[in-house]
Amino acid sequence: MAVTDEAIVKIKDMIVRGDLGPGDRLPREADLAERLGLSRNSLREAVKALSLIHVLDVRQGDGTYVTSLEPALLMGAMEFVVDFHRDHTVLEFLEVRRVLEPAATAMASLRMSDEDVQALRDHLAAVPAEPSVEELVQSDLEFHRMVARGSGNKVLGSLLDSLSGPTHRARVWRGMTQDNAVDRTIREHHAIVDAIASHQPDVARAAATIHVAGVEEWLRASLGSQQPTGQTPDAT
Repeated sequence: MAVTDEAIVKIKDMIVRGDLGPGDRLPREADLAERLGLSRNSLREAVKALSLIHVLDVRQGDGTYVTSLEPALLMGAMEFVVDFHRDHTVLEFLEVRRVLEPAATAMASLRMSDEDVQALRDHLAAVPAEPSVEELVQSDLEFHRMVARGSGNKVLGSLLDSLSGPTHRARVWRGMTQDNAVDRTIREHHAIVDAIASHQPDVARAAATIHVAGVEEWLRASLGSQQPTGQTPDAT
């Protein structure tokens, strides 16, 4: 194991054991290096690495602190993973979304209050009668965030958000090229809300599966129809 990797593991272990908690300030560099049996250089590199993924917060002139460790903060790095995978590989991310989003929607059907469901209906009602593709995509992104939050599971909500947001350009492309994409999206969103309002998790799961699978099916067909030498659409 590389020295820097060893330093990262040791700091992580301190957090996992509870020696350091969210918001805690790390000991002085010299003291921590001695405590962990590390050189100050390797410790410094580990701190830089952990700050990049939002585990640590380096405050100039103040010290280094453990962040809140909230799922939304830690999973922000997932967007980099999605952004670096293009072409056919993005289908694997859509497959993950197809597994997770129906589960979140089923959970939301059991946990969302009548007020929460009404907020979803109000959100859909605010979409213009003839929305532009960009307007529809922005509405779509927020709609799915609301449903994911409604699951009551912060980890699941953050994970879905990191998988959903970076597909913005692909959704725009779909809206511009697929027949009836706008009408289909609006219709499926309403079906999802009705399923959540019924408080029947199996029905909600099915409605979400149909919706997400439609995007995956379209992208798979679009990518498969291209010539090997052609430019594959930007699907991130």
